[in-house]
Amino acid sequence: MKMTVRLRYAPSPTGHLHIGGARTALFNYLFAKKHGGTYILRIEDTDQARNKENAEQGFMEGFRWLGLNWNEGPQVGGEYGPYSCMERLDIYQQHTDQLLASGQAYYCYCTEAELEAEREELAAKGELPRYLGKCRHLTAEDRAKHESEGRKRTIRFRVPEDKVYSFNDMIRGTVEFESNGIGDFVIVKSDGIPTYNFAVTIDDALMQISHVARGEEHLSNTPRQLMIYEAFGWPQPLFAHLPLILNETGKKLSKRDESIVQFIEQYAELGYLPEAINNFLALLGWSPTVEQEIFSLEELVEQFSFDRVSKSGAIFDKDKLAWMNGQYIKSADLDRIVDLAAPFLQSAGRIGAEYDRAWVSQLVALYKDGMLAVSEIVPLSELFFTDGVAYDEEAKAVLAEETAPLVLKAFRDKVLALSEFTAETIQAALKEVQKETGIKGKGLFMPTRVAATGQLHGRDLNQTLALLGREKVAERIGKLIEL
Repeated sequence: MKMTVRLRYAPSPTGHLHIGGARTALFNYLFAKKHGGTYILRIEDTDQARNKENAEQGFMEGFRWLGLNWNEGPQVGGEYGPYSCMERLDIYQQHTDQLLASGQAYYCYCTEAELEAEREELAAKGELPRYLGKCRHLTAEDRAKHESEGRKRTIRFRVPEDKVYSFNDMIRGTVEFESNGIGDFVIVKSDGIPTYNFAVTIDDALMQISHVARGEEHLSNTPRQLMIYEAFGWPQPLFAHLPLILNETGKKLSKRDESIVQFIEQYAELGYLPEAINNFLALLGWSPTVEQEIFSLEELVEQFSFDRVSKSGAIFDKDKLAWMNGQYIKSADLDRIVDLAAPFLQSAGRIGAEYDRAWVSQLVALYKDGMLAVSEIVPLSELFFTDGVAYDEEAKAVLAEETAPLVLKAFRDKVLALSEFTAETIQAALKEVQKETGIKGKGLFMPTRVAATGQLHGRDLNQTLALLGREKVAERIGKLIEL
C-alpha cells in the first residue's frame, strides 16, 4: 500500500526567517512535491515570551517570495486545522487529561530552586542532569498540601524505565536512546501551555505527518516524542535530521555572526533572486546525481532525495551564493531586473518616482551581466549621476600621454557634429578619429574612456558614452582640452 506523503515545516515566530529554517522548509517542500504529497506550514507559537509581533506574517511573506507555497496552513486552511498551537489548546488539554488518567503523566510541584539543586548534585557526580522523579508518587494529600501552599505545578510525562528507543533516520541510519538517561520531562508548563515536544507530537500525529525532516539540533527531542507516540498508540513518522550549517571556518553558524547575511528578507532587500537562494540552500548538505550546479525549483524537485543528504555539516560559502545569484541575474529577463533595480536607484536619489524607463533599461542592461546582486546597480552606475569626474593617479597618467590631447580634441569635435548620439554613431566616430590621427587600440580608447568616466576599465565604451549623453561627454572632454 502506497504511503500518503505529508510533510510540514513548523517555525516558531520568535524572529525573522533564517537561512537554516528556509533550508529545512525547502527540503520538506522538495520531498513532498517529489512524491506527489502535501506540504504543510504550521506555526509553533507556544513560546509566548519570545514570540515577536508580525513574525508569523514575515515567515509567510518569505516563503511566498521563495515560491515555497504550502498546501495546508495559515491563509490556506485545510481539514486538519487550526494550524497554530495557541489555537489548539483544547486539543492538547484532552490529550493531557488522557495521560493523567492513565497514569502516564503526573503533576509536579518542584520549584526552580529545587530543580537547580538537583541538576547541580547530578553534575557534581558526573551524571547527566535529569529529573529524578521526586513528584512521581505524590498522594492526593501531598498534592493538596502543595497547592494550599500556592506552589505552581507542571505536568510531567512518566518515562518508562530500562527501555531503548530506536528509529531509522533517513540520513543517519539507526539511532538509539536509553530511557534511563532522559528523566521525566515536562509536557505542560505551569501556565498551562504545552511544551514543544508535547504539542509537536500531537500535531504531527493528528495531522497524519508521514515524514519529519528537521535540523539535527532536534535529534535529542526524538526519544521524548517517540514516547508520546507510544503512549497514545500512534504510529511514528519517518525522521530525517539535517546537518548543521557551518561558517567558513567550519564552526556552527551563529546568528550573531555578522560576516554572513543570514535572514531571507535581507537577501530580498539586497536584490538576490529567490531561485538563486533556493538553488544555493538545496546544495547545503545535499548532492544531486548529476554534474550540475544551476537548478530550477522543478529540477530540484525531480532530483531530491534524503539518501543524498550528508551527515556532516555544510559550509555556507557566501562567495558561491553571490556567484550563483549573478548567474541567475545574467539569465533573467531584462524587464524583471529593471523592475528590481529601479527601487534601489530611487532610494539612492538617482531617479525619481517617474523615470525614463528606456534609459534605465539601457543602464541596467549595461551592468546586468556583471552584477552579483541587483543592489549593486547603485555603486556601479555612479558615474552617470555625478556632475564632475575625479581622476586618480592612474587616470591622470593616461591623460598625460603624448597622444591623448590629439585624440580627445578630435573625438570631441566628432561628438558635437553627430546628428544622433548613439552607441552606433559613437563607434563610427571613434573609427574616424583613428583614421584621422593614426592612433588606435589603447591609445584611442583609454583616454576617451578615462576622460568621460574617470575609469580605466568598465563596460562597453560605446554604450557607456551613449548613456552619459552628448552634453555630459562633450563637457567632460572639453574641460580637459582647455587645461
